[in-house]
Amino acid sequence: MKFGKRLKQQVQETLPDWRDKYLSYKELKKLVRLISSAPPFSYGSVEHGMAGAEFVRLLNSEIDKFNTFFMEQEEDYIIRHEELKQRIQKVIDTLGPSGSQPSEAAYKEEMRKIRKNIVNFHGEMVLLENYSNINYTGLAKILKKYDKRTGGLLRLPFIQKVLEQPFFITDLVSKLVKQCEYMIDTVFPVEEEEIMKERRESIRVAGEGIFRNTIAALMTMQEIRRGSSTHSHFSLPPLILPDFDLIQSSQLNSPIPIV
Repeated sequence: MKFGKRLKQQVQETLPDWRDKYLSYKELKKLVRLISSAPPFSYGSVEHGMAGAEFVRLLNSEIDKFNTFFMEQEEDYIIRHEELKQRIQKVIDTLGPSGSQPSEAAYKEEMRKIRKNIVNFHGEMVLLENYSNINYTGLAKILKKYDKRTGGLLRLPFIQKVLEQPFFITDLVSKLVKQCEYMIDTVFPVEEEEIMKERRESIRVAGEGIFRNTIAALMTMQEIRRGSSTHSHFSLPPLILPDFDLIQSSQLNSPIPIV
């Protein structure tokens, strides 16, 4: 699948409030086409120079957009992660066996709610990692197209700049994702059979929910990061997903093929 179609699909599959935060790939592609289709005698002209400057301006504007959105989400996730930990501790201290008002039924119900919140939170952070992946990939592809069609040498210096941008550096979000996974495994231990049953049920009823969005994001992340004949040092490393058969099965309910 061509990247433009994959990006459009991913935008459709993400959270509604995120849809205008992705790369304006179509607009950038139009500018590349405009610049590369100019007659040879116009090279170096004011019009040709303005088109090239607009391309660079839009690229920088897109990076600013990515950084602003990513940092806002990252800050929100730090706060939410701490709130979830505090909620767990409060339920344990109040309703747990050694709590001030012990109640097994109330304890289980509250912990069930928190576990669901953590799963959704985990999924949203995976979406943000995918946001970073797909926007970086889009920038690399449009810059490659620009250099190829115009004979320019913009890709290398621009990608070197991108690698230092906040939206590309996902270490903190990845850490929070792992902490959520650890939290679920240690605070909410359940049998593997129950986990698989819960996931399948989530897929069946998810509709446009966060779980389905996350599945779509994971599939996109794997697709854009798999090895190919055009793989280069600009490409993201391959991504191997657990429970691949389960993830694939979620596509049965998808009106849009995920891969």
